Amino acid sequence: MTTPPLPLPPPDLLWPEYSTPSSLAAIEQVALADRNLPASTYAVLTRAAELWPDRPAMTFLPGADSWQSGRTRTYADLRAEVDRIAALFRSHAVCRGVTVGLLSPNTALLPSAFLAAQATGIAAPVNPHLPAEHITRLLERARARVLVAAGPELDPAGWATARTVAAELHVTALYALRPTGAEGPGPGLEPLPGTVVAHLDAAAAGLPDAAHPQPPTAGDLAALFHTGGTTGAPKLAAHTHTNQVVDAWSITANSLLGEDSTVFAGLPLFHVNALVVTLIAPMLRGQHVVWAGPLGYREPALYSRIWKIIERYRISAMSAVPTVYSVLAHVSVDADISSMRFAAVGASALPDTVRTAFTANTGIELCEGYGLTEATCATARSFTGADRRPGSVGQRLPYQQVRTVLVDTQGNWLSLPDGAPGVLLVKGPTVFAGYVTGHGPTGPRLDGQATVRDGWLNTGDLARVDKDGFIHLLGRAKDLIIRGGHNIDPAAIEDALLHHPYVTGASAVGRPDPHAGEVPIAYVTLAPGAPEAMTGSGALIAHARTFLHEKAAVPKDVIVLDSLPVTAVGKPTKVPLRMRTLTQTALDELAALGLSCRPDRVRCHLDGPRLTVTVPRPADIADADRITAALGRYTFDWTFAERER
Repeated sequence: MTTPPLPLPPPDLLWPEYSTPSSLAAIEQVALADRNLPASTYAVLTRAAELWPDRPAMTFLPGADSWQSGRTRTYADLRAEVDRIAALFRSHAVCRGVTVGLLSPNTALLPSAFLAAQATGIAAPVNPHLPAEHITRLLERARARVLVAAGPELDPAGWATARTVAAELHVTALYALRPTGAEGPGPGLEPLPGTVVAHLDAAAAGLPDAAHPQPPTAGDLAALFHTGGTTGAPKLAAHTHTNQVVDAWSITANSLLGEDSTVFAGLPLFHVNALVVTLIAPMLRGQHVVWAGPLGYREPALYSRIWKIIERYRISAMSAVPTVYSVLAHVSVDADISSMRFAAVGASALPDTVRTAFTANTGIELCEGYGLTEATCATARSFTGADRRPGSVGQRLPYQQVRTVLVDTQGNWLSLPDGAPGVLLVKGPTVFAGYVTGHGPTGPRLDGQATVRDGWLNTGDLARVDKDGFIHLLGRAKDLIIRGGHNIDPAAIEDALLHHPYVTGASAVGRPDPHAGEVPIAYVTLAPGAPEAMTGSGALIAHARTFLHEKAAVPKDVIVLDSLPVTAVGKPTKVPLRMRTLTQTALDELAALGLSCRPDRVRCHLDGPRLTVTVPRPADIADADRITAALGRYTFDWTFAERER
């Protein structure tokens, strides 16, 4: 079946000049509807395959050690593959409103499975490292009919989890994904009663690659992403095709990158950033994406190879979380990386120390962004060079509105004057369709009323917005702990600890970690007479573990205090606990270096939204260099104190 070519809008309508903050006003003089964006992610793929059939769409690396052995697909290959998988899903009665669960690290066939799920029904990607019972609950809420998961060659433990989930949910089919570059027939797969079990590549191989007979429309649901939500509780946030296409267009409209640009992808596809920034957005411009191996940025060997990868594939841009750039700031550049135009960073606050160190090491400026799952992905972008706005996470993206309000004790939103600090609200075509609350005859039932009013989304973040639309974050309203870019609700940790018979109070915060950015720890108070055997750190951690569904949320340490801090009006506050935690981290690093230091010489102070640690400057230059190297592994701000005279 031959599909007639899609009419193309004039280039200046689809791709306006967008290189400086002043571009925003000119862009919005053209109505979004007049830009003739593709209606769905499937239409984005169809357009790319028709315009650039022989252009490389994706290159997947099997792993960091095999970085020269990538497998490449053209845009024509990608569309044919998506159409075959879509036909397979339709054979299992997947249609509009029906969900396909995706449970796998990144591998060559996963993007095609994702796009096919969105073309036929709804994709529900889930972090495969969550416990089986938690995955089951999420996919049960999504009402997944088909499950695509990492097969036994790719992830043996993940395959065992997927089989458990598939059996519990009685899915129609369970399809296994193979490692990138796997050849020949896959290993035999043990059957499941009532469920088709097969390798996805083999099952789809003989099916026609004809275009989808009933492609999705702009308002159809495209995906359900599990998220901590703006209130911290685990939820499924529903995205429409419009949400994803508009947000992807806003990102790729960046004038720094053109059709010949190549993007590096290292985040997992259960992350909205990976989907929108490194899958859908590049398809709009016909760009080439190089995907890291299944571990992505979590593969230690990647860091010693990344500059060579950038040189070989002429990478123009990459997207990662601050901890990735914190590591790369100290990896010697051993290749020609002149192709890099910029590096995007988001998911958590970017310390100036990381920004400065990365740029000093590489010559590449970091371009900070801001977003959340409930607003699809990105809401703001920064600029480099003279247009960078220090202290801001970026200017609002086109066709998105932002403002701040005061939320009173009854939950009312009270208007604030322009520039006043308050709770940040977002409105526009990227605001999600709502959280899944149930299912009806045509698909998921949604409710976003708790966070969206008159189209305005309550982000839960404290901020101020300047006259040019730049967002200045002032704190996280719900104090989420961000571990490796993933949100952990401290309330879940606190509730788990408060189930202990002797714990009378609990407050969880993030402790700096050189690899994950933050890991959770908790401070507790105990009832008088609490037995030591039941209230040591190890015992309290073990108790919390039994109540927490996500392994990443289990606290690394539990510290007993006489009382938990409160504000002058008696409300609990985490700021003193964060200051204490940062200070202790710095003290621990100094001790590990064998440098003696009085605890009162290491201090933490609050500077606007940021906490900064100050450590004594040693007389020995070599010791100062050792301290710089040790503390430079973290993403918090720190400085040397001036020597006392």
